[in-house]
Formats: sequence, C-alpha cells, structure tokens
Amino acid sequence: MVDGSSILLCKPRTATESGTFPQRYYRSNSVIEVGGTHAILACPSCSELNTMKRFAVRRSTIHGKGVFALRPMFARERIVEYKGMVTSWSEAARYCAQRAEDGHTFLFGLADSRVIDGARGGNSARWFNHACIANCEAVEEGGRVFFEAKRTIRPGEELFIDYALELPKPWSRKTLAGYRCHCGAKRCRGTMLGVSS
Repeated sequence: MVDGSSILLCKPRTATESGTFPQRYYRSNSVIEVGGTHAILACPSCSELNTMKRFAVRRSTIHGKGVFALRPMFARERIVEYKGMVTSWSEAARYCAQRAEDGHTFLFGLADSRVIDGARGGNSARWFNHACIANCEAVEEGGRVFFEAKRTIRPGEELFIDYALELPKPWSRKTLAGYRCHCGAKRCRGTMLGVSS
C-alpha cells in the first residue's frame, strides 16, 4: 500500500499542435492497487488507470546491488515492505552460519526480538544499501517493516536506509572492518553500526 500522495504520469487524450501527447504529473491520493514494484493509480482529471514501475534493482557504486527510483517519490511515501521468513535470531544465525561463504545477510530485527530473514522468501527490499544520511527509513507496524521516503527523491537516485547495526562487544579491528561504510556522505560515520554502538 502507498501512503499519502503519489505521483501519477498522465497522458492526456488530446494531442498538442505538434501531434504528441504531453505527459503531465499529478499528485494523487487515488491509489487503486500496489503490487511489488508497481503502483496502479487513477488520474484525478481523466480517471485513466496507469501502472508505473516505482523502482528497480541494479548495480550500485556503493556496494553490489542497489535499489533505484524510477519515478519521483515524496516524503513519507511508502515504497516497499521488507519481506522474508519471520523467525528467531538463533535460527536465523544458524542458517546464516551454513551459508557464510555467500557474504550477504539479509536480517532485519523486529521490536519483539524476532527477525525477518530476507534471504528466505525475500523481495527487492533486501537490496537497499546503507547510507549514513539515508533518504529512506524503516517503519515497523504490527510485526511488518516498510521502507518509506524521508524526503523527496528524484528518478535515478539510489534508495538507502541507515542500517544502524548492533553488535555484541567486545569488537576486534577485523570485525569492525567488516562493517565499514562506503556511502561517501560528507557526514559519514565510517561504519554501518548505529550511533549507540
């Protein structure tokens, strides 16, 4: 589900003098349906239904794969739900240890001490990279996690959340090196670990 205003690309039914159909953007609260990466929206002026792909996964200059906006997004717009198997931390750790050679973990901790494992039954949300000054944030509602825009996002921008990871102490230099941040922000913390860590 998309909250608040969404952007709608409308193709008017009448051509311009040049014979082309100009594209206009409308702010719309007429969200009919959202499935995966697409939103189906109703134009407020012509009621035409439009399907728009909202984001895509592709190579990132920050790290591996990343998620990129394909259309404008507005502050507080809900972008995607983080999906995967909901399990205990101990079971998730056991599974990750079995596949340690992969180098990726897609664990998202919940307030009730369970975890969503995006590596099992996950979706595109698992490819959001970390940035210290993120343009998206995670919002937990009823044991589900949604990523929402913190500010207006332009098409082509990579979508980031602040991982704010927590690790049990003590840490070794080798362990900390594994959590080095590469976001390149002016106020980069230099780590994907949270401020409290």
